Amino acid sequence: MLSRIAKWYNGWEQEQLDVLDDPSLAASLPPGYRRYGGQKLAALSPIERQQLREFCLTYRGRRGWAALGKQVLAFSALAPLLHLAFPDKFSLLKAFLLTNLVGITAVMGLVSVWFNYRKIANHKLKVLLRFVGATLCGVLIGAAMSYFSGDKPLDLVLEQLPRTLALTAIGVGVLGAVPLIIIGALRNRFSETIAVQLQLEAERERMARELSESQLRLLRAQIEPHFLFNTLGAVQQLAENGAPEAARLTASLIAFLRASMTDMRSEQASLGAEFKLVEAYLQVMQPRLGARLRYSLSLPDALVSVSVPSMILLTLVENAIKHGIEPALRGGEVHVSAAQEEGKVVIRVLDTGAGMSPEPGAGVGLENVRHRLQLVHGGAASLKLDDNGEGVAAEIVIPYQPIEQQA
Repeated sequence: MLSRIAKWYNGWEQEQLDVLDDPSLAASLPPGYRRYGGQKLAALSPIERQQLREFCLTYRGRRGWAALGKQVLAFSALAPLLHLAFPDKFSLLKAFLLTNLVGITAVMGLVSVWFNYRKIANHKLKVLLRFVGATLCGVLIGAAMSYFSGDKPLDLVLEQLPRTLALTAIGVGVLGAVPLIIIGALRNRFSETIAVQLQLEAERERMARELSESQLRLLRAQIEPHFLFNTLGAVQQLAENGAPEAARLTASLIAFLRASMTDMRSEQASLGAEFKLVEAYLQVMQPRLGARLRYSLSLPDALVSVSVPSMILLTLVENAIKHGIEPALRGGEVHVSAAQEEGKVVIRVLDTGAGMSPEPGAGVGLENVRHRLQLVHGGAASLKLDDNGEGVAAEIVIPYQPIEQQA
């Protein structure tokens, strides 16, 4: 018998937790008290459901029974005091039953208010009347039991009843219902403040993403006109001189444009695709800079599928060419690499060009990279620039996240 009761209770408890997770499940519950209870849970606000679910998980199973046992012990400790204070009215057994009944009822009322604060705050008078009405019904039942048990004659019961009802209504209202309503109102105000803060944060997040997307579109539009015109001019000059390099440069430009167009269609790209884009870009820049540009790329096979915000690596390489290699008369080298270190992916762009500018990291492109890394990975990603002695070292650190593992 006990095992059946325990099985039923565990199933009912899991059912309620499932509804708190997914309110739509309430409609599929069996008719009766189970569906009614599920619909009440589904009607709670998302914050209420989350808080109630955490409470239920905290006091689930043995922990809940242990908490109830501690309450019974605490309320039972008050029974001897009540018996000593009113020995004629309360025997030790009656005092034990009364202290536990009142105590556990108060705890249940407080828990109910704590997780139904929105409803209580919106219907204060209704809740007060129900609370007092339920208590008065209990007084009437107690008076009837006193009469039928022969403890008091009917005339004495009727004589004391109005005074008892009035004192009970005032006592319960002032000491019970009003404090609970105040607690519910304060909880509701606190909950509304949290809801407004969450809404503002969500709005800021949405605006930040829109800004990031706008900046990305601007960045994509910066397959800069002067870069294209200069490259096409170089192709024209080579072609006029009959140089075979013209065909190679044209092929490199086409490869770069094709790779960049592919990246433009998505916010995220694989590290392998980003390296191909960078390689195509460097192949275009090579004929323009000649022997002044030397480069190398190193990407382990295990990191080819790692997901990164599209075109951020190209931004770093463009920055190295524009601010490092081009201003240096001797030119320099660009080394692009990726490695897995302590569960993170570290992407490095090293150049041996003109070195750190007076205001490192102040460019729009670098700020765009930082902003997009923060939006995608939060504090788990970073970008830093360092003077490596001969030039600049740019380093991106992101979590290891292959594209196939993304939700």
